Amino acid sequence: MEVMDLFDSEVKNDTIGRIKNLTPGSRPLWGKMNVQQMLKHMQYPLLVPYGRHVPEGSFLIRLIGPMMKSILYNEKPYKQGLPTDKTYIVADEKEFDYERSQLIGLIKEFTPAGIKKEVHPIFGKMTKEQWSKASWKHLDHHLRQFGV
Repeated sequence: MEVMDLFDSEVKNDTIGRIKNLTPGSRPLWGKMNVQQMLKHMQYPLLVPYGRHVPEGSFLIRLIGPMMKSILYNEKPYKQGLPTDKTYIVADEKEFDYERSQLIGLIKEFTPAGIKKEVHPIFGKMTKEQWSKASWKHLDHHLRQFGV
């Protein structure tokens, strides 16, 4: 799988187009989240490089995270059912149109100049390119989860 650069305008537009193909009735091919929860869930990792969300991670994950960092942005797709940081879990119901517009807004504002953090709270030092690829890879994983 080729990991794309979310800073690239064509990649942004393609990703936003995929999000616009979702409907309130979209069902997951795997996993427990409904589409509204997934739209909210995808916002959290986009907020991390801006310092607007801080994942907690378990002690073990924080300890080994820097050694596993490349999983975030390498060419291997994420496995289905990977553990999710508890701060990324969305258990309550969300409003589809609102969450979709919030997510699209975050993707549009995602630029190298906007990245404020050089250190991921769990995975350690990250370049802007790594932030970009990791962000796209997470979005792609969940958009494939919902068949778009």
